[in-house]
Amino acid sequence: MPTMTDGPVQTRVETITIPAEAPAGATVQKWVPWPVNWSAVWVGALSALAAVMIFGLIGIAVGAHLLGPEHRVVDLKKMGIGALAFSVFASFLAFVIGGWVAGKVAGILRSETAMLHGGIVWLVAVPALVLMAGLGAGSAMGAWYSGVASHPGSDQATPFERPEQPAPYASQTEWQMYREDRAKYEENMKRWRDETPKATRNAAIGTITALLLGLMGSVLGGWMASGEPMTFTHTRHRTASA
Repeated sequence: MPTMTDGPVQTRVETITIPAEAPAGATVQKWVPWPVNWSAVWVGALSALAAVMIFGLIGIAVGAHLLGPEHRVVDLKKMGIGALAFSVFASFLAFVIGGWVAGKVAGILRSETAMLHGGIVWLVAVPALVLMAGLGAGSAMGAWYSGVASHPGSDQATPFERPEQPAPYASQTEWQMYREDRAKYEENMKRWRDETPKATRNAAIGTITALLLGLMGSVLGGWMASGEPMTFTHTRHRTASA
């Protein structure tokens, strides 16, 4: 039976018994699992969610995130550089924090295991982001993450108010104003429906970009927490020295 010692050193000792009836030259398949420190993963995921909320609220406070159906992104070229830069920075850095916290709490000293824990932090945080957005907290996370639960093209979220029909005994002037307001409302609603596919596509692009940036950040955060050099050749040098 395999035995495992969990801790910063992370050593594994395995004993494999070859059956007596096995033919000569038979090979035995060894399974070497990577231990997962779930306490560290949950602490890292909560850290990432808290950072997402903080950065989202900062973006709203400084005007980098404009929420509401009237600010939906129909043309990506019209998106401000400042808002785009802040969204990229916040999405990436929030999960860097989560991956780093998970790696430090677990005390992992190898980059591969630390990066794995960072990726698991992202896996745990994504359903939590969807749940928070579904419960109405999506606006506090900024413009990008709010797209995981909202549909910017729905008629229920339009910024246009339907004019009320005047009373039957209203004057001709009131009826004329109503007809003009109703025509303007119908024109706005037609434009809204025509722009809905573009707005939905752009919202999906923004959300996917934020999630992928978060995955990259969580993996890099775990790598940083391990303390090993962040180079792809380090593993080869480490194996040769061992």
